[in-house]
Amino acid sequence: MIRHALALLFYFAVFPALAAEPTLPPGLEAGGNAVVQSVIDGDSLTLADGRTVRMVGIQAPKLPKGRPNFAEWPFAREARAALSELVEGRSVTLHFGGTHEDRYGRVLAQLARDDGFWLQGELIRRGLARVYTFPDNRAAAAEMLALEREARAQRRGLWADPFFAIRSPEDAGRFPSEFELVEGKIVDGARTGNAVFLNFGADWHTAFTLRINREALRFFRSDGVDPLALIGATVRVRGYIRRDRDRAIMDITHPEEIERL
Repeated sequence: MIRHALALLFYFAVFPALAAEPTLPPGLEAGGNAVVQSVIDGDSLTLADGRTVRMVGIQAPKLPKGRPNFAEWPFAREARAALSELVEGRSVTLHFGGTHEDRYGRVLAQLARDDGFWLQGELIRRGLARVYTFPDNRAAAAEMLALEREARAQRRGLWADPFFAIRSPEDAGRFPSEFELVEGKIVDGARTGNAVFLNFGADWHTAFTLRINREALRFFRSDGVDPLALIGATVRVRGYIRRDRDRAIMDITHPEEIERL
């Protein structure tokens, strides 16, 4: 309780109320109302009816939550404190724009408070969450990315901490198995078999590379986007990084994970 109170005090000192309140984007399917019983962390909560909600579209800084040898991320307590202040004990409306439930049985929803206040949008805007979308939950991505760009430009919250810095293509390989944002110029690319590879250096053996597989290419085609047309463009990409021999690879699963700058 004391630690929670201290996190709230720190939060209000560092993150004073911002002027405009984000409103829920159109086109989502309403899924009923419920009262928030408790907040688990910065992007998940428990409803009074017993359901757990994973706030889709965002990733807040992570708490250990009993995981051994897991180091708490910066701003994890501040994100949880902010979400508690915004919703605990209040009624929220669940909204859906994709898959309704994950494999753990958690509800995947965009949340709006009883006064219309969009919670994902507010956490992103305050710099307490990053945009984190999936192929089966892409709704509101454009609006969330716009709020994230604003928060990053103002260095709000986590965007002022080196832990969340945007990586260069040369440094990407230092963060295997981590969700990262990387910015750089796509130098070359090719279609090989059922996948497209976009390279951030002249030597594909060692350059940071984006891999877009056949399933992901289906989303690019439906959006009218040719990934190979990005050759020569400077982009910001997001996803998990893995090592493949001497190079780092990020598997892109849907178009929203690539922002053309």
